[in-house]
Amino acid sequence: MAKVIIYSTPTCVFCKMAKTYFNEHNVQFEDKNVMTDISAQEEMIKKSGQLGVPVIDIDGKIIVGFDKPKISSLLNIK
Repeated sequence: MAKVIIYSTPTCVFCKMAKTYFNEHNVQFEDKNVMTDISAQEEMIKKSGQLGVPVIDIDGKIIVGFDKPKISSLLNIK
């Protein structure tokens, strides 16, 4: 199973869509709230160079935004 980390904020619509998608497909993920966790925010920026959320890390491959086709491909979801 892939290691999935999502860097998100509670108010982000695309973050919620990504987490819903993961749950619908039984993908376990770690959710890091970059609004309250400064170290997670720094980690996200270091990995992606981005301040926007969501940033999704799937086995070290970084996706900025809710790119459903790319996420599906990396997680082998049909």
